[in-house]
Amino acid sequence: MVRIKVSQKIFTEDEVVSLTGICTDHLRKMAQNKHLGTIARAAEAAGAEAEKWLFSHSDLMILTVLQPRCDH
Repeated sequence: MVRIKVSQKIFTEDEVVSLTGICTDHLRKMAQNKHLGTIARAAEAAGAEAEKWLFSHSDLMILTVLQPRCDH
């Protein structure tokens, strides 16, 4: 079971990793395959774009049901 604040509506991929125990690689693959979350593009200092995933409360609940914790 994942416990979160009711007021929190958006979760970063780092927050989802720490809450669910799913590693970043599995999280990104699951998000792409199941069309969960959204990609936020942030400009880096060097001018390149970095991709960060953002997840809603419902995305988080779906991820916890579909993907077990990673053991590696």
